[in-house]
Amino acid sequence: MRDVFGNPFDPVAFSPEWRTSTVVALASHMYESREFGAMPILADALQDAGCDSADVLAHCRGPGPHVRGCWVVDLVLGKE
Repeated sequence: MRDVFGNPFDPVAFSPEWRTSTVVALASHMYESREFGAMPILADALQDAGCDSADVLAHCRGPGPHVRGCWVVDLVLGKE
């Protein structure tokens, strides 16, 4: 449930500046292919883009399982 919805009691503010071409390409590929093995790479790309959200980065680097509808991928793709 947390993979899809995150923490409803502590919503994350997602900065548009974090949506670099690399971040969006990684998220799009994972969303379309339903293969989420690149989540740690997405965390690195988000961090390179200036993301300092501990919740976002920890989720991406966490063990998962990650699924289509993942709240971080949806935030990146603007599917809020």
